[in-house]
Amino acid sequence: MGEQPDDGWASFAREFGIRLHRARIEAALTQEELAYAAGLTRSHYQQLEKGLSRPGVAANPSLRTIVALADVLGLPLDALVPPLDHPGREQRPRRGLAG
Repeated sequence: MGEQPDDGWASFAREFGIRLHRARIEAALTQEELAYAAGLTRSHYQQLEKGLSRPGVAANPSLRTIVALADVLGLPLDALVPPLDHPGREQRPRRGLAG
């Protein structure tokens, strides 16, 4: 199948991968070391750094995975997760909470 259109999630996933890669390099860890310490396979970790889950499909890591990576790297979650207003991300209208 072909690539999915970029609804903003693909650019969000790519930015997550870039942040993850930079943090790993700064921590002087190999992909395999970080993956193992976070409870992931090396291939799963490599996909996250690429921003992909498989060719043409943006990564969508679980919260558990993101927390494990941040914990191993000694970083707060917001160091890895791009802001909601990340350039290229499609903005959805905000809805108020019913009260």
